[in-house]
Amino acid sequence: MRFFFALLVDGALAGVVYALVAVAFVIVYKASRVINFSLGEWVMLGARLTAVGLHQLAWGLGGAAGGACAGMVGFAVVWNRIVLHRLVGKPLIALIMVTLGLGMVMRGGSALAFRGVPGTIPLPLAGELLDVWGIAIPTTKLLAAGVAIVVIAAVTWFFQRSRIGLAMRAVADDQEAAMAAGIDLDRYFSITWALAGVVSVLGGILWTAASGGGFGLVLLGLRVFPIVVIGGLDSLPGCIVGAMAIAILESLAGGYLDPIVGAGFSSVTSYLALIVMLYARPTGMFGQPVLERV
Repeated sequence: MRFFFALLVDGALAGVVYALVAVAFVIVYKASRVINFSLGEWVMLGARLTAVGLHQLAWGLGGAAGGACAGMVGFAVVWNRIVLHRLVGKPLIALIMVTLGLGMVMRGGSALAFRGVPGTIPLPLAGELLDVWGIAIPTTKLLAAGVAIVVIAAVTWFFQRSRIGLAMRAVADDQEAAMAAGIDLDRYFSITWALAGVVSVLGGILWTAASGGGFGLVLLGLRVFPIVVIGGLDSLPGCIVGAMAIAILESLAGGYLDPIVGAGFSSVTSYLALIVMLYARPTGMFGQPVLERV
């Protein structure tokens, strides 16, 4: 029973960081209806920029994170203005292919640009263990989960309460009506991608600190994609619930099924759950069906 609860706790802590990365996906889709298949590369780039500031420029963790956020905001604005702005009104497949192509460029460019840069990002209290009812919990994972909860709460408040968030929701609901109301779509698309860039930096830092990170961070996007589909592509609460459910499922499968079926089975459990969800409820747990009048 103690082993079960240890897996449950480990999955829950990982799920919070999953949810943070999933938020970066959802905020882009909510505001612009763009499916960002390069999310893993965004997270990886944010983590690598932080590592440069931390190890090569000696800015400290706070300065390195701030510099990485500034860099990702600049990258997001340029990406929106130069590329996405020209694809307004184009078929969805064009947007998908562009984000896939961007991911490949980011992956290859980062491998060259950050060669020799250590991939580790240590957090305070790294390496210590906290004993809770006989379960040893790494304080790094606990701290990463705590920070992720604060960031998720801040992003949720931003969307629900701030004027910018209200405008972004209006753009997501009806772009033509938002334009008629005087909302500058290009400006709010830039804000959306910039916010996704900041969240990607924080997600990359926390996942790297908790799991070791490295260039394997690009695979995090593939692990998060089933989560946002299961939760509902445009639902922040859905991505949080979906992240917790999938992370706990992966942890339990890794503890109980991997020794029997083979190592690596836990990594496909999220896609098995995705298939079941698409069969039972194609819009996801919290997603709303799109109704069109003809």
